[in-house]
Amino acid sequence: MAQHRPLPIDPLAEAKRQWLAHGWTDAAEGMTVVISVMRAQQLLLARVDAALKPFELSFARYEVLRLLAFSRRGRLPLSSVVSRLQVHATTVTSTAERLVRDGLIVREPHPHDGRAAMLALTDAGRALVERATTALNSEVFSDPGITPEDAADLVGIVARLRKDAGDFTDPRPQPDPL
Repeated sequence: MAQHRPLPIDPLAEAKRQWLAHGWTDAAEGMTVVISVMRAQQLLLARVDAALKPFELSFARYEVLRLLAFSRRGRLPLSSVVSRLQVHATTVTSTAERLVRDGLIVREPHPHDGRAAMLALTDAGRALVERATTALNSEVFSDPGITPEDAADLVGIVARLRKDAGDFTDPRPQPDPL
């Protein structure tokens, strides 16, 4: 990997300056927000990819394995994986095929729907995802590169953006336990 040297200026600040200079004042702040979030995603994904590389996992493959490992029985319908990961069915199917090929999951018939498939974690898949999670926790998640206060603010801001975009709704209030 090439050595990263910081740029002498912030290219996003320069882009905003250019937007303003070209008279796009109504869009300058929004452009800066969008590009800032996209650049932050690139930086964080590079760290995640580096942590997962020794396990020969992409983040997409890791997410499927982790989701299955979180389930009660280590198996979920393909449609549930698609829904929970919020990606297209074709993407999950392609990812699942590679995981099956590598012996990390198996496809099983759905017990109640002959047209649906179940994805089930193998022992090898469970062991791998546990090792990969340990690496991600120590190399990325325990120190994402911002203070805990900034992290809480950022998560709250992005959650509002996601909710306003229709990504999720607030859960219904749960009754108090008896």
